Amino acid sequence: MKKTVFGAIALLGALAFNPASANETISAVGSSSVTPLMEYFAETYMKSHPKVFIEVQGPGSSAGIKAAKNESADIGMSSRGLKASEKETNLVEETIARDGIAVVVHPSNKIKGLTAEQISEIYKGKISNWSQVGGENKPIVAITRDTASGTRGAFEEILELKRKVNGMTVSAISQRAQVANGNGGLKTMVASNPYAIGYISLGSVDKSVHALAVDGVEASVANVKNDTYKVARPFLVLYKKGKPSAEAQKFLDWMLTHDAQAIVKQHGYIDIH
Repeated sequence: MKKTVFGAIALLGALAFNPASANETISAVGSSSVTPLMEYFAETYMKSHPKVFIEVQGPGSSAGIKAAKNESADIGMSSRGLKASEKETNLVEETIARDGIAVVVHPSNKIKGLTAEQISEIYKGKISNWSQVGGENKPIVAITRDTASGTRGAFEEILELKRKVNGMTVSAISQRAQVANGNGGLKTMVASNPYAIGYISLGSVDKSVHALAVDGVEASVANVKNDTYKVARPFLVLYKKGKPSAEAQKFLDWMLTHDAQAIVKQHGYIDIH
């Protein structure tokens, strides 16, 4: 669930923290997918740095990139790599975590891997039977997440599941695809249907589903780390070179420490070490 600065303040209220007592406020703005991790970071960091208040807002990656560029926030957040048109020589991009997205099927499905193109065609509704990709002669039940899901947004971007309609960019995922509520809900739907396909966070994969290889590369933490598994995304923080305050720089540096990266792993993401 996306939280705003008000959510952060409510969280701090539970910690008996008074933002007015802080000597410095650090603002982090951007990706709604990165926002929960940044809030975990902020909560932990503020416990040991009571004079610092960190506010987190999640309007989206594009907004985070813009905020870092125009310095309307101390830290921008993005859950995608920057486009060539977005890069600037004095804009620092730091990976604070990675998130693999596993494409999953029922364990009884004999298909062990698909190409990225085949997965895209399945979700567009152009491939609708498992026999078209070497499986049984059974209809494919494609399961997706709701449009507010950051995981869905990344999945669509990586697998080019976007299309233009009247000049607007919209999802290319077929309206026939079933919609699951949350990561756990989607996994349950795939685990209960021998002919289903879906996508979940790599850290959520267990014996109830089978993670497919994509373009011949197994879905694993190691392959996300070495950049060979395609369906993965970076969690980035962005800031202007030399611009963060001393306190903001300390927080940025702390995110890369083993203590902070333990939080990354604790919450199902992939650490940078």
